[in-house]
Amino acid sequence: MEVDRTVEHLEYGRGRGDRSFVDERHRNPLFDIRNGRSYYAHDRIAVNRHGSGRRRIRVDDRHVNYDFVMAMSERKEASTTSDIQAVARVAEICGLFGSNELTAADVAELTGLNRTTAYRYCSSMVAAGILERGSRRGTFALGGLMLQVGIRALNRRRVVDIAPGHLRRLREDVRLTAVLSLWAAGRPVVALVEEDASRSIMITVRAGTRLDENAAQTHIYLAHADGDATAAALQGLDAEAAAKLIADVDLARRQGYALASYDGGMFGAAAPVFDENGICATVAILGAQQQTDLSESSAALRALRATADQLSEELGAPVGARSA
Repeated sequence: MEVDRTVEHLEYGRGRGDRSFVDERHRNPLFDIRNGRSYYAHDRIAVNRHGSGRRRIRVDDRHVNYDFVMAMSERKEASTTSDIQAVARVAEICGLFGSNELTAADVAELTGLNRTTAYRYCSSMVAAGILERGSRRGTFALGGLMLQVGIRALNRRRVVDIAPGHLRRLREDVRLTAVLSLWAAGRPVVALVEEDASRSIMITVRAGTRLDENAAQTHIYLAHADGDATAAALQGLDAEAAAKLIADVDLARRQGYALASYDGGMFGAAAPVFDENGICATVAILGAQQQTDLSESSAALRALRATADQLSEELGAPVGARSA
């Protein structure tokens, strides 16, 4: 067969076939097991089918074992899949951290990894700036890179720019800590906090805290989100916890706000903030139950819902989407 050094003919059995070729560049050398030589395929590669069904690849007039090339291709695909899984695992590990510090053993227990693999992940993430060494021996915390990324992400949310003044006025009106949360990675994450120190007991939460399924903010988000978000939130919960979450979300949907009680006599109440695309944030108040009237017509809940509505109006939400 006449061979052009850049375009080769494709033959089937004894007869001529189509004059087509496969244009592909391989990063790794092609290895011919017959003579132990390696070739770099920088020119066009074509498949030559012989009558026996055995296939070879011709590169610059030299035969290279086809099965090996196919194995190399499969290895490349497997490597790509492995890379994607590693990225997903790093994201999962990042999601475990808030203001807390964790050991590699904690990470292993929460992710199902063995301790050695968990430690290697954490150490690699420290080297990349994603994590940093914690204040206690053997612990890890979110690193400077995550802080930079988080700040940049928050700065893209317009609600974060306009909310501080509203939170400050809400805190002054009700003498309770006011909080703005955004939805991220399947949970509300605290973005802004206005702490109230006017009472003998101050209830607060740190910015960056990822809230769980018991939080009022979670209930109000899920009340206005699609079914996929609720299904994701229910994963991993036992039957009793799942039934409670569904009931809490349904109540928040009907009331227009969510109210949750926490250990130690604390409470959280949250109302939704909308933009033109739907729910984009929540406003919440935190305090001690014994010091606060939480009836439906109470001043605290009226002020909370009014603040959420004012933010929604500034963000261009339709009137019908507001909480009041």
